[in-house]
Amino acid sequence: MAAPEPLTPPNPPVHIVDDDADFRDGLAWLLDSRGLPTRVWTGGDAFVQALQRGELGELARACSVVLLDIRMEPLSGLATFEQLKAARWPWPVLFLTGHGDVGMAVAAVKNGAWDFLEKPFQNNQLVDKVEAACQAAVRLHTEAREKLRFQQALAALSAREREVLDELLAGHYNKNIADHLGIAQRTVEFHRANIFDKLGVASAVELAHRMGRLIADD
Repeated sequence: MAAPEPLTPPNPPVHIVDDDADFRDGLAWLLDSRGLPTRVWTGGDAFVQALQRGELGELARACSVVLLDIRMEPLSGLATFEQLKAARWPWPVLFLTGHGDVGMAVAAVKNGAWDFLEKPFQNNQLVDKVEAACQAAVRLHTEAREKLRFQQALAALSAREREVLDELLAGHYNKNIADHLGIAQRTVEFHRANIFDKLGVASAVELAHRMGRLIADD
């Protein structure tokens, strides 16, 4: 069965994870008023529990952003982030942090978080950060969708096409490939054209580049 394709909503939803109800609801109101749909979570534990129950499986497919307070109880923002990383959460995580926690937020960014915003902040600062994160999420989604389609196209190649593909990736010319595989050069050219068409590439150089990116991502 083919893997499900990542979903892109018109506006990526923002998951607000904060244990302060007033602050959380205020953030939701602000972002909703700017056309950024939100879903609120009462804390990192609630978000992670939903992840563990499988409820976030569909959400992880959907292009989104996580807005995460660094200081929460009982599960801190950093611990929540580590859980998301372990679950291979693919979308941007934006930390909200107090002045005394900036060092931790910087460390989190170095560890894969998208960015952080220090409290207190102006409303427009938050909106700008979240909008930028949403744009990044859409870019990530596009890359994920292209990668998935490329993987599916690879899986659909015939056994002979895979042999020709391996020869191409080894840098061999059509005549050499024909000799190695014991087939006519015109047959190699036929398979080569089919491979390029199925994988959506225009040249051996582009093919090598796409395969290199696929291996690097894995």
